Amino acid sequence: MDLVNKKILVVGLGKSGLAAAQVCLARGARVTVTDRRAESDLAEALRVLPDAVDRELGGHREASFLEADLIVVSPGVPMIPPLAAAVKAGVRVVGELELAAWFLRGTIVAITGTNGKSTTTTLCGSMLQATGAPTFVGGNLGDPLCGAVGTPAGRSGGYLVVEVSSFQAETVETFCPRVGVFLNLTADHLDRYESLDAYAAAKMRMFRAQGRSDFAVLNADDDVIRRHVESTSDKGGGEKGRGTAPRLASRKLWFSRSQRLTEGAWLEGDMLCVRLPGGETEAYSGDLPYLMGRHNRENALAALLAARLVGATPSELRRALANFRPLAHRMELVADHLGVTYYDDSKGTNVGAVVAALDGFPRPVVLIAGGRDKGGDYTPMSDVLAQVGRAVVLIGEAAPQIAASLASRAPQLPVSRADSMESAVAEARRLARSGDAVILSPACSSFDMFRDYSHRAEVFRTAVERLVRDEGVQ
Repeated sequence: MDLVNKKILVVGLGKSGLAAAQVCLARGARVTVTDRRAESDLAEALRVLPDAVDRELGGHREASFLEADLIVVSPGVPMIPPLAAAVKAGVRVVGELELAAWFLRGTIVAITGTNGKSTTTTLCGSMLQATGAPTFVGGNLGDPLCGAVGTPAGRSGGYLVVEVSSFQAETVETFCPRVGVFLNLTADHLDRYESLDAYAAAKMRMFRAQGRSDFAVLNADDDVIRRHVESTSDKGGGEKGRGTAPRLASRKLWFSRSQRLTEGAWLEGDMLCVRLPGGETEAYSGDLPYLMGRHNRENALAALLAARLVGATPSELRRALANFRPLAHRMELVADHLGVTYYDDSKGTNVGAVVAALDGFPRPVVLIAGGRDKGGDYTPMSDVLAQVGRAVVLIGEAAPQIAASLASRAPQLPVSRADSMESAVAEARRLARSGDAVILSPACSSFDMFRDYSHRAEVFRTAVERLVRDEGVQ
């Protein structure tokens, strides 16, 4: 794609916007960035933004949108009026993921889903790093894909393992993963999408450019994914407008933790089994002490299948599984104190994530939950707590909704309220018995009380460490 002297407008100056601006400038484009935030709120980004990039901060000029040859939108930017005017006028609009794909020749593995994306992306990346080939791991996980442009991983022979959000998938056109993985789908972001089906359709767009030689790795146990795959796999099915699902042309392989498959990946007892088309069944140990919960076995199945499809060997996969450690704030062990374990699962920002983390948990659970409501139904969380819960401590704006759901579905559970994380940890300690786990897994966003989920986790960890120190370490 020739960008020389093209007028490119980058909307949003977060990580992906900054990376997109740098890629465009390096290819001879005339670049302007626009952000509704004021200059004082963007000091960190502006320090590294090249001087040659023009800035329009504190609001958006519609004329800049209409005059652009290309608009690159950051994930999460809604259809604001100047963007809608540009689309109506025929200006091409893409996302940072699409822009990066124009300049990459490495093998792409793209992973989407509501829950488990970051863990699966990191695990699959570790497996491909074990091959010795240059490997980039990023996307929605942290480092923008544009950061791989010009690196060894972005060239032929390299690997690019990318976490893809629904927001990113909305704006892809030619982005084509050799393997696309769809982990699961539960209600989330319903403040942006009009329905669960619309949310699913946005994620399905990640597969839109795949051909018959590519692979879609899909969750056989997820009824919503099955329905959308079936509805978009017929000849000619599917629109290609923003937020709608295209026809699925790639070869489908499934993974399951509940059924044995003839090919794909599945659980067999405690073993993780993989069988590629035309190959023999391979067995991998399901003893994953650093990947707690049934959902992480599911994530491991998906990662194993994807990595094998792009060339990793069984010995490389076994080495990566043995050495893998989870990401921060994803069921991360914080302390084991007086018989009670404390886990930070602050990344559990929706109901589906909490259900996945708690389903079949091997200890009784005192859950700390709550925050800013995201429009989900708390019934599934209440149902799983009825099975594994010891008690629940609620914080934040969503506490009344969660309490009402628990009263209906799990009335036997003690439910307490706390006005801070420190008091929540203290109350959870009072309610827990030896052999229990105290888990922060909020099912909500953090923005009513904290800067973000990592800040929430930091406050939780500090409160637990203070508790341990005050009570004395056994």
